[in-house]
Amino acid sequence: MTNTNNTSESQDSQQSSRRTRKPRQSQESRQPQEPRKPRPMEVLREARAQLAELTGMNAESVSSFEQTEEGWALEVEVLELERVPDTMSLMASYQVELDSEGQLTGYRRVRRYERGRADARRSGGR
Repeated sequence: MTNTNNTSESQDSQQSSRRTRKPRQSQESRQPQEPRKPRPMEVLREARAQLAELTGMNAESVSSFEQTEEGWALEVEVLELERVPDTMSLMASYQVELDSEGQLTGYRRVRRYERGRADARRSGGR
């Protein structure tokens, strides 16, 4: 009776290992896959994180975002100098460029302003 149990257990073990084995990949499926393009929200998060790391300043918001032929272009609002009251803090807009994989390739400050001030530039031709 003991021999029957051992045989049954070894068969169960063999069946279980057959079920868990992964099928071998064909030569075609082993070829490197093209890198996945990042989603827009991933690009935004990465751009803010990379800019903050490079400048040491807190990226507060993204005021413009567009995909370009080379990758992505953003305008990021950054807190440059915190003051009391908060409406007197100095803010800046940075133009940020990223490649198609979402890696920062360049940035530059395009304007600086107090948080509590309305934008002097008018849009819409007024």
